[in-house]
Amino acid sequence: MTPAIDLARKSGVEHQVLSYTHDPQATSYGNEAVEKLNLPADRVFKTLVVSLDGKQLAVAVLPVSSMLNLKLMAKALGGKKAEMADKAQVEKVTGYVLGGVSPLGQKKRLKTVIDESACRFDVMYVSAGRRGLEITISPDDLSALTGAVFASIQSQA
Repeated sequence: MTPAIDLARKSGVEHQVLSYTHDPQATSYGNEAVEKLNLPADRVFKTLVVSLDGKQLAVAVLPVSSMLNLKLMAKALGGKKAEMADKAQVEKVTGYVLGGVSPLGQKKRLKTVIDESACRFDVMYVSAGRRGLEITISPDDLSALTGAVFASIQSQA
């Protein structure tokens, strides 16, 4: 069990946990989940942590097939600048290792933005808190459990 799964269970939201054998050689954890679980890439979301204005950390949840637009992320939270957070700091604050960072059940609750593309789906897939584990959850339930807002945060091709 992970803190993410525990939170989903305790809250009573409808969810499902999916697992696969993680390949330590995998370079993209999100794409590995897409391939091994045979899921549509636009419904599998990655969890990234950014530093907002150099003062606080925040979480971005967006499709694994897209890139985070740091300017849009900062704007969504009323900041001026966002940059990717330091790996060690991410692991310390969230309690998760990279590749297994879940937006749910983090040690410290961080401001969270979910890309608005999630609203097109009944359920989305996010990390369940460990490499090789995904959890299905509705975008509204994820927002409610994390206090997240929805905004456009991905770079346009």
